Amino acid sequence: MSSLARRIRELSRARRAVILAHNYQLPEVQDIADFVGDSLQLARKAMEVDADVIVFAGVSFMAETAAALNPDKLVLHPNPASGCPLADYLTPQMVREYRRACPGAPVVVYVNSVIGAKAEADYVVTSSSAGKLISRLGVETVVFGPDKNLAEHAAAEAGVEVIKAPPYGHCPVHEYLLHAYYVRKALETHPKAKLIAHPETPREVRSMAFRVGSTAQMLKALGEVEGDEFILATEEGLTYRARKLYPGKRVYPANPQAICIDMKKITLHHILKALETLKPAVKLDPQVGRRAREVIEESLKLLK
Repeated sequence: MSSLARRIRELSRARRAVILAHNYQLPEVQDIADFVGDSLQLARKAMEVDADVIVFAGVSFMAETAAALNPDKLVLHPNPASGCPLADYLTPQMVREYRRACPGAPVVVYVNSVIGAKAEADYVVTSSSAGKLISRLGVETVVFGPDKNLAEHAAAEAGVEVIKAPPYGHCPVHEYLLHAYYVRKALETHPKAKLIAHPETPREVRSMAFRVGSTAQMLKALGEVEGDEFILATEEGLTYRARKLYPGKRVYPANPQAICIDMKKITLHHILKALETLKPAVKLDPQVGRRAREVIEESLKLLK
């Protein structure tokens, strides 16, 4: 362990802090974290941890979600510049407009959305829970945003019509750097490998995949699916996690250049500074945070 990592550990204990990191974070950030997972796992962990301080190594919407779920804890986002272009596609105003335009249709938003959009929604889902929750609503049509690819995947899983809010919302990494062109090249390079894809990838990529799921589901599949050679069609950071969990398997990124620069903006130095200064703290409008928390908690109950 480096001296920097050791100092982070010492300060974390002194502050009664817990470090949560997403599967796409830098390897050294994953290694220093108390818990590494996908959006749903981290949302649940944020509600369970016995700590005074939560250091969230993820993009801004994740830190906002943790703050909404833990109003009595100090939530630190080590680098506020770590945003999410996908989340920015759906504003609170747009949610209200879709609700007026589609009366009677539940509004379901992806956890990859700004806190204000969550507060305006009926339900909040992750990539692993979208189809499952929608199928339990007993309706024929839902409004879903902001990711168009996940909307299609959830619609197919739930057997309902999904109105995309907006029709063009997407994650640039999954949409462009994991285009079918790159995935086919990876399959040609590793012809014996099985493809596992994230639902934010385009339809053509999902159709080629042996299994489609969230980052946690993708990791789980590596332990369940026969074979020892796999290609992961998602942000390249998951490959590090997969190789660490399954050292006996050969795991390749569909495109080594599929890098979320926002996820990579958080470094060990940012985490150390956050623990030293207890800044930057995530500040939410109390009313917005309370409403978002209610929506998230009700959504989680529906998934039990």
